[in-house]
Amino acid sequence: MLKKTLLFISLITLTFSVFGQDIPPRPNPPKLVNDLVGNLLSAQQINALEQKLVNYNDTTSTQIVVVIVNSVEPYDMNTYALELGRKWGVGQKGKNNGIVLLWAPGDRKVYIATGYGMEGVLPDAYAKRIVDQVIIPRFKEIQYYEGLDAGVTAIMKYASGEYKAEPRSNGGEDSIIPILVFFIIIFVFIYVSRKGGGGGGFNSRGGGGLPYSTYTGWGRSSGNWGGGGFGGGSSGGGFGGFGGGSFGGGGAGGSY
Repeated sequence: MLKKTLLFISLITLTFSVFGQDIPPRPNPPKLVNDLVGNLLSAQQINALEQKLVNYNDTTSTQIVVVIVNSVEPYDMNTYALELGRKWGVGQKGKNNGIVLLWAPGDRKVYIATGYGMEGVLPDAYAKRIVDQVIIPRFKEIQYYEGLDAGVTAIMKYASGEYKAEPRSNGGEDSIIPILVFFIIIFVFIYVSRKGGGGGGFNSRGGGGLPYSTYTGWGRSSGNWGGGGFGGGSSGGGFGGFGGGSFGGGGAGGSY
């Protein structure tokens, strides 16, 4: 029994040890573009993409890291990207606004992992759209740098709110319904007020005016939509290294 227990502990220890070795160490000095295969991007391409990401980090504090490894086997892309983001500490301290763009050419797979602070502006559906519609089509044409560069640009635009969710195919009829309901309620409210001297039928706060439920429901959002915390503030200076690393499992990927 003791031998079996020791063997089990040894296997568990070996598993975690091997996994730790599979995640490459954090670059020193820190870099945002890391071609660990060594021959997929030219020095000029790496420098251009690095400068683009450094400028974005300086102006928004959001860190996007591009990492190229030959293969993530025997692990899946999600686990590998998340562990890499955590081990490297991608993102700003206290903001957790890191994004890992992982490419494994040996596996023919691409994955975008998002830190906790970026899951709201770059949800899984958006990450999947970038991989499938922006990066992979260029990879299939052997345009690797172009795919990564366009993917980074798309990530930046989604994070800043320049790209929105694709409109529905019903021609915007859903957006008209709340407006019609709003005017119907106002009409009924005015009618009842005139007929009954302003009493009954509706419960307004503060005396008079629009019904409270109507005002908060359609007139003004009570949440933090379109709000702050992302893409604001400048960290000042150049890229000074990593400090985040809080990744909770957000992201999506694809193969080509």
